[in-house]
Amino acid sequence: MDWYIIKVAFNREDSIRDSLWKRIKLAGMEEFFGEILVPTEDVVTFTRNGTRRVVKRKLYPGYLMAYMTINDDTWFLVRETPGVGDFTGSGGKPTPMDPHDVEKIVKTVEPDDEDGDKPLKTAIPYRPGDRVRVKEGNFQNLEGEVEKVDEANGHITVIISIFGRSTPVELSHWQVESL
Repeated sequence: MDWYIIKVAFNREDSIRDSLWKRIKLAGMEEFFGEILVPTEDVVTFTRNGTRRVVKRKLYPGYLMAYMTINDDTWFLVRETPGVGDFTGSGGKPTPMDPHDVEKIVKTVEPDDEDGDKPLKTAIPYRPGDRVRVKEGNFQNLEGEVEKVDEANGHITVIISIFGRSTPVELSHWQVESL
């Protein structure tokens, strides 16, 4: 068995994975399939009132990873599942994934420890170069440009002009709004 990437309908990855499993069981082909994954990571987001929420974000929207054996029957079964586009590969032939890439992706899908102590990223809607206005804190109502985004800590560095000089200010991402 090898890992393969399957292109599927965008935003329907979970339902297509479930549908594919049903078709595999109906056809009695469980021995040819291992896991079918939707690669995701946990990300911290904040609601409008500042409440912290952990959500799952898809690493590769529109793609599934399948650990399977390729033969004519399994290839046809996967391809004929509604919502499935095709396998990734060259010349119409599915290409197995590099083991190093598989290890990286599967490690992010499965948590490292059972305690859940893995540091989470914070979903920050700003990118370097975006113009923002500070909406609370010491620099309220000042405008600046995002210089750096730190998703691990939920902070952004904004360049604000104070007394005619450009000054980098580190703020929490919820303290600013887009212009």
